[in-house]
Amino acid sequence: MPNAFNFTASPFDCLTQDEQRTVRDAVDVAYFAEGATLLEPGDAPSHLFVLIKGVVAQLDDGQTVATYGPDECFDGRALVAGRASHRFVALEEVVAYELQREAVMALIAANATFGALLFADIGAKLSALAERHSQHQLHSLTLSRVDEAFLRPPLIVNASTSVLEVVRLFQSERATSVLVRDTHSQPARTGIFTTNALQRAVLDGRPLHSLPVGEMSNFALVTMQAGDQLGDAMALMLKKRIHRVVVLEGTRIVGVLEALDLFSFLSNHSHMITVRIEQASDLPGLAEAAAQITRLIGLLHRGGTRVALIAQLVQQLNARLFERAWQMIAPPALQAASCLVVMGSEGRGEQLLKTDQDNALILRDGYAPPADLGALCDRFSDALASFGYPPCPGQIMLSNPAWRGSVSEFSRRAREWLLEPSDEHLMRLAIFMDAHTVAGDAALLDQVRASVAQVAHDNDALLARFAAAVDAFGHGSSWWGRLLGRGDAERLLDLKKEGIFPIVHGARSLAFAQGVAATSTADRVAALVQQGVLDATAGDELVQSLHLLMGLKLKAGLTELDAGKPVSGAVDMARLTTLERDLLKDALAAVKRFKAVLRQRFRLDTL
Repeated sequence: MPNAFNFTASPFDCLTQDEQRTVRDAVDVAYFAEGATLLEPGDAPSHLFVLIKGVVAQLDDGQTVATYGPDECFDGRALVAGRASHRFVALEEVVAYELQREAVMALIAANATFGALLFADIGAKLSALAERHSQHQLHSLTLSRVDEAFLRPPLIVNASTSVLEVVRLFQSERATSVLVRDTHSQPARTGIFTTNALQRAVLDGRPLHSLPVGEMSNFALVTMQAGDQLGDAMALMLKKRIHRVVVLEGTRIVGVLEALDLFSFLSNHSHMITVRIEQASDLPGLAEAAAQITRLIGLLHRGGTRVALIAQLVQQLNARLFERAWQMIAPPALQAASCLVVMGSEGRGEQLLKTDQDNALILRDGYAPPADLGALCDRFSDALASFGYPPCPGQIMLSNPAWRGSVSEFSRRAREWLLEPSDEHLMRLAIFMDAHTVAGDAALLDQVRASVAQVAHDNDALLARFAAAVDAFGHGSSWWGRLLGRGDAERLLDLKKEGIFPIVHGARSLAFAQGVAATSTADRVAALVQQGVLDATAGDELVQSLHLLMGLKLKAGLTELDAGKPVSGAVDMARLTTLERDLLKDALAAVKRFKAVLRQRFRLDTL
């Protein structure tokens, strides 16, 4: 038995030591010349093939539907069913392990994760992975640095400051502790006064305005370094039975880590950014909070958090960030008489790393906006740019007069997009369909949507032109070859064009035709399943595929950011694991099936 069997490749990486021994005892090595057939339709497979060298094509009626390279295996489904339904041909010389069917069946019976990864659909595979990741998430987070959690800015007072003055400071700064500097002791020392100490001060009986805070402070300060691990901070708090530690860089105090913020970080890191957004008093303060969002995304992704949950958290944080920025810029009357919306992936709640601004401003009919409305909108767009959201190259921003106006004006424009369906107009319509309110009167957006819905439903030709964009990108079957990284020029894959956009726009098109009001792709798919437009299996497959593609795109983007490069949106196939390539095949195959459904539903071949 070869000792070089790769147990780090999926699905064998989930096997126990005993299960790995089962594999070693039941595997042989086989050689196949170029052009040789490994399986024919109708064959009863006796082995699972695990490629060591070479490439194998899976054919259905002569058409390549998948390819397999080193460390990838096939055909798990045929092995379980007892009958092959596709032809598998060696595209070049192939060396492969042959793992006996009896051993594979024993492994499936003993290890549910192995079975799911081997032959289940993409939804079951991702569910199995999510279960494995969740076991590691909390452990990973406790390894984070202390300064990656939210540190309260240190408030420092002199020991002679009265307790009453400190209470006022608690109130104005929304604080629960201050650091107390005693310069009369030798050497000078630093202590802490907390709300718990305040109780002792009240019970002391002396007037609070004449009671020095130094007399009621604890000078046995508990400290940690900023580079220490959060798990150690948690253990220290539990050991000392304290609710906070002072954080140092060397000997310099950089902040206070509260227990509430620590546990919020471990359970939901978005809490600390929300606190920063709420406490910011100006746009630079909001920019500091915005800078934490990308770091949060990286932490959540590395911790194994589901990409759908990350996207939801990011949407909530961005919405609050944009709302606070708008509140700082726009006068109250304008805020009350308008509706600030975000569109595109931000509107759908599917944005992860920061992308171009897509936003608009809808004004109440009859409202007279301030004379400097344009300058206010320019300032808002500039603020978002300072937060890290680049200006939209197509100027789809409220700083562009074309993307701000009254309900009546927006309704007229939207009807023009429908009645004069040029490519530019349909693109604008698609972007606007994803609009989501982040500030102001959401009813204004509903009024515009209602106006659009009155025009669209019975116009099949229009719907077909709208849906035809699903074929605007992509390379047909060529991505199968790129999955194997055959040639440097073909290693990069744009997942947005190849998979994300067809799913998003396909669901958007079907939702448009069916009058579905939801804006997120998952909600649109759920509504389409409920209406019977999609079956439940296909709907689950689409959503799981979308989230997988978003996750792979996010991983590639974070890798680029770690290397100090701008986010390109491309995924390097050579950096994918065998499991990721396997899942990517499943996802892109689902996209292909979905596009076929769309072509039939909208008769795209007749355009």
